[in-house]
Amino acid sequence: MKGILREFGKAFLVGMVIFIVLGIIRWFNGVRIDTGRELLILFGYNQLYAVVLYMANALLIIYLLKRYKNNLFRVYNLSKGILGAITITIVSLFLLRFITEVLIDGETLNEFIAGERVQYYYVSFIISAVVTSIFYAFYYYKYSQEKKVKEQKIIAGTASAKFDALKNQLDPHFLFNSLNVLTSLIEENPEAATRFTTSLSKVYRYVLEQKNKELVTVAEELKFAELYMSLLEMRFEDSIVFTVSGSITNTEAKVVPLALQLLLENAVKHNQVTPERKLFITIYEEDGNLVIKNNVQPKQVVKESSGVGLRNIRQRYYLLTDRPVTIREDHKEFSIAIPMLTKETSNMKTQETYISEKKYERAKKKVEELKSFYVHLTIYIVMIPVFIWLNYRSTGFPWAIFPIVGWGFGVMGHAMEVYNYNPFLGKDWEEKKIKKLMDEDKYKDL
Repeated sequence: MKGILREFGKAFLVGMVIFIVLGIIRWFNGVRIDTGRELLILFGYNQLYAVVLYMANALLIIYLLKRYKNNLFRVYNLSKGILGAITITIVSLFLLRFITEVLIDGETLNEFIAGERVQYYYVSFIISAVVTSIFYAFYYYKYSQEKKVKEQKIIAGTASAKFDALKNQLDPHFLFNSLNVLTSLIEENPEAATRFTTSLSKVYRYVLEQKNKELVTVAEELKFAELYMSLLEMRFEDSIVFTVSGSITNTEAKVVPLALQLLLENAVKHNQVTPERKLFITIYEEDGNLVIKNNVQPKQVVKESSGVGLRNIRQRYYLLTDRPVTIREDHKEFSIAIPMLTKETSNMKTQETYISEKKYERAKKKVEELKSFYVHLTIYIVMIPVFIWLNYRSTGFPWAIFPIVGWGFGVMGHAMEVYNYNPFLGKDWEEKKIKKLMDEDKYKDL
């Protein structure tokens, strides 16, 4: 409701600007308004047209932004938007003329229809087209700036995700605790200490082998998870009950390496694990996801979680697929589902492929921007003689200068954006501004 009222206020303001401009044109054209009542009626009609046409096109733009979101400014979708704006403007003008001529001035319907002429729509349609074009240009500029900031955040997030993936592969606390357990076992149970050492060495071997891979098979990761849990079970004795469901059928599907280790470690780190309060951890397959579930029995005193582990996994999956990592939690159970990727769903990329695809995406984006600009420029060039012809047919005052110059500024702005040129702020201003925004708190979290 607030948004509609705000747009209504903008519509009224735009109407006032149009009224002033048209008043100046009438003045230079020799048209005089003799009484205040006549001026008030003219202002009322002007505002009626301005508010209705503005709100109709504003609602269309809001609808298109919600429906197409970031894809609105592709040539096909934008063309549909322009056609929609033309249709809505013509229909609105017809209804406005019906209201003013029939309902207000008292013409009959037959007289109204018989007396309609195309030239009655010229000026209102041109004004509406110019205002709508300005708003499309404004939203396009806003969208392009937000997109650039998001792209920079994704690039930074990619580097951060890779860094976190290496940094958090094995928590230092796990190594410290494992060595403590090993020290105790050497004195109490040398045979168990030997098994523990063997398992620990296999854990680190797996880490070294898999740390540079994008994905590993579910079978490999499950085997590692069982090995990892054997270490934790030696440490906590009978306080952990770990189960892998036999219903996991697609063991050749892919998951990110060491995801299970991070999730299992989280389960142990954030819950009480004692013989009286056993921790039950289950891994099973559901809807193409590998689900890790545990009962919730939070520790009474625990260091506040930084969320690095879960963010690590989410970012790595974000780089590989559109399928999300899903978390479900209540006071009894906590579960997290990670996608099991197949050849059809996986977006696995080698470094060379990733770079090549990024170059292709940038080139494709540049072509789309150039195409959009060329379409804009072509329409502008075509409309210039139309404006001049309409000016010639309607009045001797050169009103066509206003839409031609105004639209020309819009074309110039579009060109400067496409060709990355700013005569006032310099070529590097945009990049510096993006970096500054990314450093601010509200842009830090992905």
